[in-house]
Amino acid sequence: MPRASTISIIIPVFREEAIIGKLLSHLRELPAREVMSEVIVVDGDPSGSTIKTIGQSSILTATSRPGRAVQMNHGASLATGAVLLFLHADTFLPQNVLTHISTCLADERFVGGAFNLGIASDRRIFRITEKYVALRTRITRVPFGDQAIFLRREYFERIGGYKSIPLMEDVELMSRVRKRGDRICIISEKVMTSARRWEQEGIIRCTLRNWLFQVLYLFGVPPEHLAKHYRSSTVPK
Repeated sequence: MPRASTISIIIPVFREEAIIGKLLSHLRELPAREVMSEVIVVDGDPSGSTIKTIGQSSILTATSRPGRAVQMNHGASLATGAVLLFLHADTFLPQNVLTHISTCLADERFVGGAFNLGIASDRRIFRITEKYVALRTRITRVPFGDQAIFLRREYFERIGGYKSIPLMEDVELMSRVRKRGDRICIISEKVMTSARRWEQEGIIRCTLRNWLFQVLYLFGVPPEHLAKHYRSSTVPK
């Protein structure tokens, strides 16, 4: 049974050996750790290449079929916390994250929420991106996965979790929450996500590609079709 007010952090990974250790160290140093139920890392690489590098016995690890939706659903099935926080491997949480979530969900009207997006770079263009994301999130009430989405576990299970699609699983889930008329809170504190995607692919190219895919998805283009073009347009890491 989930413990009241406890938070399970679920991290889907795929060949993230270079960065997972830094993220786990960051999570270990967060204050208010007493409300953290566990950290669950789900590796989409059948060989477990990322989780093999984790030496902390306190971290729960698992493997699953690749795909963020599949991995996050598997992590959720293992979780014991009353709240599920889905975290990308290159995203760092604000120091008071656990207190913010607990405060938000003390209000029974909210089923979950997310944070403002921060991008870990000094380049001015990213401040524009952050402001755009903040405005978009407040208008649409559809935060994306790099904003550290969290939901009450009971609610997540009741609506069927993430749909098993190869792309836009975060948009699909949060759009479903909005269509149901359920409420989320957008916390003004920023998570800090890596700028590596934009820097590898080019800021303008990456941003325009992402906008285009979001529009195509909203107009009904299947995620499976979008995923093929996304992979072909992405610079290999």
